[in-house]
Amino acid sequence: MTSLKDLYDKGGQSPWLDNVRRDWLRDGTMAGLVAEGIRGVTSNPTIFAKALEATDLYDEQVRRLSDETPDDAFVELASRDITDVADLLSPVFQSSGGTDGFVSFEVPPTLADDTDATVEAARSISKRFSLANLFVKVPATAAGIPAITALLADGISVNVTLIFGLSRYAEVIDAFFAGLEQASASGRELGAIASVASFFVSRVDTEVDGRLDGLGADPSLKGRAAVAQAQLAYEQFSTSFAGPRFAALKAKGAQLQRPLWASTSTKNPAYPDLLYVDTLIGPDTVNTMPDATIAAYRDHGTLARTVDADAAGATATLAAIEAAGVDMGDVATTLERKGVATFADSYAELLRTIESKRAAT
Repeated sequence: MTSLKDLYDKGGQSPWLDNVRRDWLRDGTMAGLVAEGIRGVTSNPTIFAKALEATDLYDEQVRRLSDETPDDAFVELASRDITDVADLLSPVFQSSGGTDGFVSFEVPPTLADDTDATVEAARSISKRFSLANLFVKVPATAAGIPAITALLADGISVNVTLIFGLSRYAEVIDAFFAGLEQASASGRELGAIASVASFFVSRVDTEVDGRLDGLGADPSLKGRAAVAQAQLAYEQFSTSFAGPRFAALKAKGAQLQRPLWASTSTKNPAYPDLLYVDTLIGPDTVNTMPDATIAAYRDHGTLARTVDADAAGATATLAAIEAAGVDMGDVATTLERKGVATFADSYAELLRTIESKRAAT
C-alpha cells in the first residue's frame, strides 16, 4: 500500500482532499484522513450542492437562517464546515510554516467576469472567516487575473482555480509576482501570503479526445494531452520561479506559488484510475483528489518522480496533437467557459436547495 505521507516526505507532493462533508467532520473520517497524510482540503459549489442535497445535517441551521438571503445563508452554512476543517488542519499549517494545512472556499462563480465584484466578494469572505489557513478561490478568467493581483497585494491568500492552458498559467504567475511586489511595497509580510495555482487536468483529455475523434486522428494520441500539458506547466513553474523576479521576492520571505493538480479523478473508465496522479508527482506540487482517488492511491499508487521525467516527450505529444488539428488554445478557452458555467449552475442549484429546505419547514 502506498502511503500518503510518503507522497509528501519522499515525493515532495502534498496530497489534499477535494471534498467537504459535515458527517465526516462529525464521525472522525476527516480527522482520520489528515492523520494518514492529507495536508489540505478544497471545496467548490458543486461539492457543497451535493452535501446539502444528500443529507439533513444542514436542515436545522437552514431553518435558523430563514431571514437571510440565500447567498448569505450559504456562507453561514459553509462557515461552520470551513472553520471546522481549518481547525482540524491547523497543526499541519503550523508545522509546515504556513505552506500546507489550508482549506479553500470559492467566490461566487457568477462573478467570474467581474473584477471589482470578485475582489469585493473575496475581501468579504476573508474578513468573514478570518482564518490564517483559508484560501479564497478565484477563477483564472480574464477578469480574475487582475483580481488575483489585488487580493495578494491586500495580503489575502489565494487559490487560483480553473486554469486550463499554458498561456493563461503564464498570466497567473505574472499576477502572483505583481501582487507580492505590491504587497511588499505596502510593507506587508510576504511570508504570510500563500497561493496555489490550480491546473485542471482530466477535463483536458475529455475535450481533446472528443476533438481527435471528430478529426479522425490517430487514436494513440487520445488520453495523452492532459498529462503532457500539466508536465509542461510544471516546467513553466520551475523556470519562472528560478528567475530573478521571484528571487527578489524570496529574499523578502515570499513563498512559492505551487502548482496544484485539480480534476484528477479519471473521467474515462478506459484509462487507469490514477492516470492523473502517478504521472504528476514531483517537488513543490499539490494534488487535490476526491476520496475515491485517494483510496485508489493508497491501494495501488506508484511513488516516483514523474512530473518532470520527460519534458521533451510532453512537448512532442502536444505538438502531435496540434498537428492533428486540435487547437490547444481553443481547448483552454472552451474548458474555462464550461468550467465557469458548471460551477455557476451548481451554485444556482445550491441556492435552490436552501430555498426548498426552507419551504419544507
